[in-house]
Amino acid sequence: MRIFDPHIHMTSRTTDDYEAMHTAGVRAVVEPAFWLGQPRTSVASFLDYFDSLLGWEPFRAAQYGITHHCTLALNPKEANDPRCVPVLDELPRYLVKDQVVAVGEIGYDSMTPAEDSALTAQLQLAADHGLPALVHTPHRDKLTGLRRTLDAVRESALPPDRVLIDHLNETTVKEAKDSGCWLGFSVYPETKMDEERMVAILRAHGPEKVLVNSAADWGRSDPLKTRRVGDALLAAGFSDDDVDRILWRNPVAFYGLSGRLNLDPPGTGATHEGNSLLRGGE
Repeated sequence: MRIFDPHIHMTSRTTDDYEAMHTAGVRAVVEPAFWLGQPRTSVASFLDYFDSLLGWEPFRAAQYGITHHCTLALNPKEANDPRCVPVLDELPRYLVKDQVVAVGEIGYDSMTPAEDSALTAQLQLAADHGLPALVHTPHRDKLTGLRRTLDAVRESALPPDRVLIDHLNETTVKEAKDSGCWLGFSVYPETKMDEERMVAILRAHGPEKVLVNSAADWGRSDPLKTRRVGDALLAAGFSDDDVDRILWRNPVAFYGLSGRLNLDPPGTGATHEGNSLLRGGE
């Protein structure tokens, strides 16, 4: 089973996770920019973070045979912080980088006017740079958030078939599918989706334009959830081809819209900018 996790925050994970993911079949990941769990206090914090997603993290992933790309953006939660909003002016010089395969995560957290403005601006940035967009739907009042998101997409210069609507569930999947957008589902140990619910959704709605991710981060999450979904699908009678489509070909097709996706086996240089994973060892 080959797996492409299209949404995982590896900056928050250990090298043990990379090793376990490779053993489970993961060969490619996309890491969306997101918030750190505590407030950033300046734009400089974003820039250092973006640089790590473009350099150190692909290096770390390569040590375990995994290709790493990223999406960059001002995330919805921090769009409400005036200290963070000026990063929008810095994004254009990052969105031209080869490792960047979408603008994201963008979307809604609390559905504020500030989030409206950030979403509109970043949908335009995606259109201007020929990139697709990864859109986060809010964890609270999800259906209202989805509808507000779809309104913003319709009013933007970015076609729906270049937009991935993530963190969907049973209440939002039909309207998201009817919109023509790509459909993302995050599978967690206790919250969001689980394996059995994913099986039911895929039975009801089919595998077309569906991406399944672990969204693993610094909270209680599991970077092997993509594999667990694949195993659950096979046990439920889905074919190997269905599983390959959901866990590999669909994310390749979506992020391939960027024209930048490179899935060749990554090189494994010993150091990145003079640093290794060995804590100073040779």
